[in-house]
Amino acid sequence: MASKPAGFDKSKLPSRYTTVGPTSAPHRAFLYAMGLSEQEIAQPLVGVVTTWNEAAPCNISLARQAQAVKKGVKAGGGTPREFTTITVTDGIAMGHAGMKSSLVSREVIADSTELTVRGHCYDALVGLAGCDKSLPGLMMAMVRLNVPSIFLYGGSILPGRFKGKDVTVIDVFEGVGAHAAKTMNDAELKELEMAACPSAGSCGGQFTANTMACVSEAIGLALPGSAGTPAPYDSRDRFCEEAGEQVMKLIKSGLRPRDIVTRKALENAAVIVAATGGSTNAGLHLPAIAHEAGIDFHLEDVCEIFRRTPYIADLKPGGRYVAKDLYDVGGVPIVMKALLDGGYLHGDCITVTGKTIAENMRSVKFPKNQDVVRTTKNALSKTGGVVGLRGNLAPEGAIVKIAGLKRLQFTGKAKVFEREEDALTAVLTRKVKEGDVVIIRYEGPRGGPGMREMLSTTGAIYGAGLGEKVALITDGRFSGATRGFCIGHVGPEAAVGGPIALLKDGDVITIDAEKGTIDVKLSKAELDKRRKAWKPHQHDFQSGTLWKYAQTVGPAYKGAVTHPGGQAETHVYADI
Repeated sequence: MASKPAGFDKSKLPSRYTTVGPTSAPHRAFLYAMGLSEQEIAQPLVGVVTTWNEAAPCNISLARQAQAVKKGVKAGGGTPREFTTITVTDGIAMGHAGMKSSLVSREVIADSTELTVRGHCYDALVGLAGCDKSLPGLMMAMVRLNVPSIFLYGGSILPGRFKGKDVTVIDVFEGVGAHAAKTMNDAELKELEMAACPSAGSCGGQFTANTMACVSEAIGLALPGSAGTPAPYDSRDRFCEEAGEQVMKLIKSGLRPRDIVTRKALENAAVIVAATGGSTNAGLHLPAIAHEAGIDFHLEDVCEIFRRTPYIADLKPGGRYVAKDLYDVGGVPIVMKALLDGGYLHGDCITVTGKTIAENMRSVKFPKNQDVVRTTKNALSKTGGVVGLRGNLAPEGAIVKIAGLKRLQFTGKAKVFEREEDALTAVLTRKVKEGDVVIIRYEGPRGGPGMREMLSTTGAIYGAGLGEKVALITDGRFSGATRGFCIGHVGPEAAVGGPIALLKDGDVITIDAEKGTIDVKLSKAELDKRRKAWKPHQHDFQSGTLWKYAQTVGPAYKGAVTHPGGQAETHVYADI
């Protein structure tokens, strides 16, 4: 029989089913086969999950970081059990049918993590993620399982250098458009693609990965300061080791993710997205995380916070600086410090440190002599860098990143495309003209299926010199790297007969990001007439994972989730 672990009561931990008593003898036999000692089997079992793979630089450093986490778990009196789950890396999936797999991967990450923890009765979880969907995917799993958990970001990539300027992968996407417009030659594009991504780590601007990394600290699931250190820096290992030790303290104290992820914590998360000019994808991921906890926190709630939050961090793609620049001046804690001092954060929210946000911020001093982050009194703008829209074209809402935009209103005639590839071809062949409102539909969660990002198209638009001279509207979504007048998450989506499905070439559309409106100049009678004539569009994915996803996925404004969530639960895994 395994001996009793020091300081831990296994009678209340899930791993008692696999490690305690005569009936667990077969399970212990498997654990002995992997070299575990009697004492290690008797200790709490901690899942250490990473999204490590060789698909992209975002995830390549996570295996190294996991070893540091395991070292910390052991120091804290636990037994780490490492496992991996998938990622689909948006930078490689972008611009073709592979992007249909991206948002679906968030659910697979959450589901596979849940199944691994349930199946092996782990007592706690430390999760390390790099690319966009892997961050919310692991946070969703933590909240769903509700075992003591700590999230760790794998860190951002270092900036590349091209013609004396810092560059990121978005510059390469825009370079494709510039090449098509013949303002960049073959040699220059080659030089740019070779220089843009010089290290391990996730995309370096305030794109989706870095946005959700900021969220992990603001929502309280990550250690303060852990999101900022670039991926190649060995100093990341200090946070990893600390996370391993801290999760053991959480087992002892009983502090769980749903104690941390409250309505107020979700509001803090939305605040930091707006304040940093973050990714519109947060409008999907925050409702999905809330859903796991049984909290109604939809796109409209997120956008309401965006409207009242000042934009204070001058980060790409709307601003001038990259993630490493933010790290160099103090990282996410200085953004949070500015927001807390300005009265925009709930300082009483508990975090994985066992302390509140306000307590974590006490020793943080806002740095002077830098212009990466401003105080709320000296904001870049009074409204957050991301805003919500609503109108007869989007009754369930839509979202747009306005950080860096010079104009907040746009009126133009629709140019309708039934899929992204056709729109991208039109841009590259110069068929999209100044003043057009490009419509890309049947790219929503159900209709895509998978709600593709449109970075290839938006990057090509900017690279072609059209920038804010055209608008783009879709029931799909955008990369956090997207800039320009690009409206996503339009709901209801075309696949269920939303107004976007009824548009025709030449319809006049007006967008006002200041008022928060998006309308097509058509009467209700005309829309009703078109709706009666509308026929559902059938996609080509009639079997496999994408088909299964399309059968269960809900609307974008609720997070594009695929199960009933915390409100429908009759039990929580942590209490088995």
